[in-house]
Amino acid sequence: MKLEGGMLVNNYINETFGLDGKVAMVTGGHTGIGRGISNALAKAGADIFIVTHSGRNTEEVRAEIEGYGRRVEFYQADLSLEEEAAKSIEKCVEAFGKIDILVNNSGTIYRAPILEGENQMWQKVIDLNLSAVYYLSKEAAKHMVKQGSGKIINIASMLSFQGGKFVPSYTASKHGVAGLTRAFANELAEQNIQINAIAPGYIETANTAPIRANEKRKAEISSRIPAVRWGVPEDLGAAAVFLSSKASDYMNGHILAVDGGWLAR
Repeated sequence: MKLEGGMLVNNYINETFGLDGKVAMVTGGHTGIGRGISNALAKAGADIFIVTHSGRNTEEVRAEIEGYGRRVEFYQADLSLEEEAAKSIEKCVEAFGKIDILVNNSGTIYRAPILEGENQMWQKVIDLNLSAVYYLSKEAAKHMVKQGSGKIINIASMLSFQGGKFVPSYTASKHGVAGLTRAFANELAEQNIQINAIAPGYIETANTAPIRANEKRKAEISSRIPAVRWGVPEDLGAAAVFLSSKASDYMNGHILAVDGGWLAR
């Protein structure tokens, strides 16, 4: 009886959360949050197409994903450029024959007081963090509509809900990501395409290294997190698997906070 029950549970998990046969494209999937998500999706059964800007860490990540028995391909592009974003989607389809899941993870941040910031950095952040999400989602959706299904996961932020300090371009871009998530969902839900976002809390990545280097600032942030710790990229992996799987088929336009309780404080 225990064996039968265990088999039922395993079958349910595999059918509901499994990603066997799926192809996932993860931008910036070779580092930080993107790397954690790439590994999680591969563990769940998906083949992975990673778009990088620098091309660093690719062999390490290849070894990780192939170690789960999954295929992985890499493509280097500047996603802030419309033509390169569109081409990256085509390269994914060329490599794997389709695209089932798109994770818009690539992003950048520029920190400076408003009165001292360099204006040219505004456009750089908006181009990569927001415009690229629009370009990539639009091109991926064209293929997903033909397939009759698809999942798009955007990486939002706590600053999709708050104002923050010293990062106006990042804050504006992440508010925009939340808006695009809802806008795409409103149009594409009837096409059996689910578009949702994950809003990470404070995660230990290269982007947050300057904050963590400031012991006073790090302590202030840590004391406000109910979980009393910063997150790590792996904390985002299970949420990405959920939003990529059949389990989230009736979720659309939702911003899922994975923040250790930050927003509840």
